[in-house]
Amino acid sequence: MQTFVQALADARIGATYNQYAHSPLRRRRLADYLATRSGSRILLVGEAAGYNGARVSGIAFTSERQLTGGGPAELSATIVHRTLAELGIADDVLLWNVVPTHPHRPGEPQSNRAPTRAEIDAAAPFLAALVRGRRVLAVGRVAERVLEAPYVRHPSHGGASGFRETLAACLS
Repeated sequence: MQTFVQALADARIGATYNQYAHSPLRRRRLADYLATRSGSRILLVGEAAGYNGARVSGIAFTSERQLTGGGPAELSATIVHRTLAELGIADDVLLWNVVPTHPHRPGEPQSNRAPTRAEIDAAAPFLAALVRGRRVLAVGRVAERVLEAPYVRHPSHGGASGFRETLAACLS
C-alpha cells in the first residue's frame, strides 16, 4: 500500500489539488485505511474528492470531523457512513473516487467541480488497482458512466433516502 499511496502523492492529475503530495498525515491515513480495508468485497466509488471531505481527511466520503472529532464536517460523508452502518456493511466497504484528488474552480480551493475527461483518465490506474476482485458500485452519474457499474444515488442535494434505497437494492 505504501507504494500505491506514494505513487498517488507523486501523481499530477490535471488541475486537481493533490492532498497527498505535501501531507504525510494524509498519506499515512490513506495507507492505513487501504490496509485495513484490503479484504473489502465492495468498492463504493464516487466522483472526486470534495473540499470538506477527502481533500481534508485523505479518505473518500470521510470528513476530518469523523476521524478526529474536529475540523470540517461533510454532509455526504455523514450520510454514507451512517448508511453503511445501518446496513451492517461498514467494515466490508472500501470507499474511493474516480478522481481521488480534488478538482476545484481556478482560484477557489473551497469549491468543487466535475473532473475533466483528462483527469479521469489520469486517475484511472489508481481506480483500476482497487477494482480487482471487488463488487463495484458507482455513487453518482459520473462514476456510473466511467465504471459502467450499478448506479447508487449520490447522497448530496437531498439524496440521503435515495442513496440508502439504491445501495440496499444493489446489495440484495
